[in-house]
Parts: sequence; structure tokens; C-alpha cells
Amino acid sequence: MIVERIETIDGFANLRDEWNSLLEASRSKCVFLTHEWLFTWWKHLAGTRTLSILTAREDGRLAGFLPLAMRRPQYSRMIPRSLEFIGSGLVGSDYLDAVARPGFEHEVIKAFSNHLSRAGMVLHLTAIRRGASVVADLASHLGRTGWSVSDSAINICPYLDLRGQTWETYLSMLGSSQRYNFNRRLKNLKNNSDLRLDIAQTPTAAQAALDIVMDLHRKRWASNTLSEAFQDAPTVAFHREFVDLAAAQGWLRLLLMRIDDAPAAALYGLRYGDIFYFYQSGFDPAWSRQSVGLVMMGLAIRSAIEEGVAEYDFLHGTEEYKYHWAPLTRELGRLELYPHHSRGQLSRRAVDFNRAVRKVAKRMLGKAA
Repeated sequence: MIVERIETIDGFANLRDEWNSLLEASRSKCVFLTHEWLFTWWKHLAGTRTLSILTAREDGRLAGFLPLAMRRPQYSRMIPRSLEFIGSGLVGSDYLDAVARPGFEHEVIKAFSNHLSRAGMVLHLTAIRRGASVVADLASHLGRTGWSVSDSAINICPYLDLRGQTWETYLSMLGSSQRYNFNRRLKNLKNNSDLRLDIAQTPTAAQAALDIVMDLHRKRWASNTLSEAFQDAPTVAFHREFVDLAAAQGWLRLLLMRIDDAPAAALYGLRYGDIFYFYQSGFDPAWSRQSVGLVMMGLAIRSAIEEGVAEYDFLHGTEEYKYHWAPLTRELGRLELYPHHSRGQLSRRAVDFNRAVRKVAKRMLGKAA
């Protein structure tokens, strides 16, 4: 097994076809690991990071990849130079992971472990699906060679298992109040206005639909600082490029709910394989009393069921409304891997100390407030 480190954007670009083909065959399969998502993220949101992608080949054929970037030291947080996943950060890439061809997982992980052991760099890997990731095997392998490993939960992803479900059977599983509220709100809107649901899936429709999603999202959060979506020009540029790529691949689902021909609510979703990912949403506060956000979500789930998806994933976040729709959850985690040499162990102590100080400071500020 030959391991190569990809450090140029041209090298990253040239991997596209092999990358996506391998991903689709792997157990790490997820839209946030596609070349379209990660390469576009790199172009717009990498900042000062440098590429450090690892590939593993057997007889010239791609057998695995580990999408890493090198991050400069963060002296204010006492974090040394480290390797992290491409896609990390506020854009919301869930289920990041190593990718390996079925039947080659052990050989790929062993090859990556040996390479990383020689490099001796700290790894901070976030947004991992706990209990079901390939990269957890990498952590186990390095741990057996003396590396220090920290594994912690950082978030929750509510989701729906829709296999074998119809819209009617799914509705019957909801709590009575949720079911009643949705049906009543939808009926009232239909009786008092012209209600229409459009789904933008093509490159020609993508940009105009994204404009509506962003506009309604900003209106929804205009008086609140909780949302960090679409917050700056690089993030918007990332989404503008990605939705065109996603539409070309057949993944894009921008759902627009119009009332009397005016956009009232919107939902940014992605269909990859047999999973629908709910990424972002928004609505016009002028329609908040009619619960258009509630109606939009119900219509999106109904549309996903009619498409025949196996799962509707709400992605990370513990917002209460998600639990009204989704009874199941899975954990996202963070793996921190520190080499066994003295610098590695010093780095871990520094990070732990900084984290403890920040936790105390946050608690004290909360009490003062």
C-alpha cells in the first residue's frame, strides 16, 4: 500500500472522479465527503490552512483517502500546528471521516497510521459519526502505538428512519399535538390562500432559489445572532458554487413554499444516495403566526418520503423543533490524537488547560450576567 500526500490544489482537483467513485462504494458515504463539497470548501473557506490530503493506493488503484489540512498554530488557544479535516468549521460539514474501499479498510488504516506516526503531528478531527466511523479505527491503531487519544461527544443529529414508510404511516407515528398542528396549519393556509411548493433541482433554477433561501433565512434571524449561516461573502460564494455542482449531480433540493405567489418559507436540502439531508431553512416573519416553518418542514418530509428516501437527517443541532419530527438521534464526536513524543504530550496538556480556563471563564461570565 503506497501512501501519498497531496499538497496542491491541482492534485486535489485531479482526484475528483476516483474520489467520488471510491466514496460511493465506501461505508463513509456522505454528501459532505464528496469532492464537490470539500473542493469547493477549500477554494472559498480554507483560510490560511495548507492541503495535506493522504491517499493510499494498491497496484495504482485508489484504495483510501484521508481529507486533511494543516492548520497554523493558534497561540491564543494554546493549540499547536495540527492536522484537521477539510470542511471543518462553521459551514456545517457533518460525518467527516476517512474513506476506504470495502475489504481494504484494515490495510488503508494501517498505512495511514504508519505515515502519521512518522510525521508526528497532532490531529484534531471533528464532526465524526461516533460509533460508526472509519477514522475511529485510525485512532485505535495510533493509541496502540503510544499516542494519546481523546474521544468526546460534541453534538447530536436527530434523524428519521423512513424505510417502508408512507406519509400516512409517518404522520400516525407523530405525537398527536404535532400531527394536529401540522394538519390544521396546512388546511388553514390552503383554505385562505394559494399555496404552492416548488422544488429547484436544476442548475438553471439553483441560483434564484438559493437567493430566496438566503433572503428568508436572514429575515428569520434578523433580530437574533444564533445563526451563522450565509454570514459572510466567502460562505455565500461557497454555496453559490456548490449548489450548481449539486444540481448537476442530481443532489440539490431547494424547496420553496409560495403563498399567493410570494415566497413565504424555504428549505435547503440535499439528496445523496438514499438520504435526505436538511441543511438550512428560513421563512418570512410576516407569516410566523401561520406557522409556515412548521408547514414547510412537514411538506419537505412528505416530499422526501414520496421520493423513496430511506432516511431524513436533520444534521447537527438540538433545536426543539427537530425532536417534534424525529425520534432518533446519533452523536457527533471529536477525536484528538497526540503523538507519544514529549511535544505531543505537552500539546495535549496545553489544550486541556486552555479548555478548562475557557470553561471557568464562561461559567463566571454567565453568573455575572
